[in-house]
Amino acid sequence: MLKGFRNFLMQGELIVIAVGLVVALAFSTLIKSFTDNIITPLVNAAQGGGTSSLGLGWTINGQRINLGAFISAIVYFVIFMAVIYFVLVVPYKAYMKKQGKTVFGDPPPTRTCPDCLSDDLPRAATKCRHCASQLPAAA
Repeated sequence: MLKGFRNFLMQGELIVIAVGLVVALAFSTLIKSFTDNIITPLVNAAQGGGTSSLGLGWTINGQRINLGAFISAIVYFVIFMAVIYFVLVVPYKAYMKKQGKTVFGDPPPTRTCPDCLSDDLPRAATKCRHCASQLPAAA
């Protein structure tokens, strides 16, 4: 039973989705802090009135721009992403390498269409997917 659960957890798509979710949650914290501590006070200051608090920042028309809280959120985001990378991503990459699979690797090489200058064509493409022109043989 535990082996089956471990196999379920180690599926490639599940880990990728989990890492994406964690990054999104941490990024949402950063955005929330930016809006709560910088944008909202600026809007309130333009309207006039409000309260202020202590800490790193400025007070404009009674509204506090709390730069310290925003810097704190940035530091939190960087530390959180480092922990996620070293606790989840690095061990997962090593595990998948043992399994003979490459995850989170470099994208495959591409080439540029000489006619429309699209640079996202696969290296082995013989026809441009954007302008339908014939491509010279890959070198």
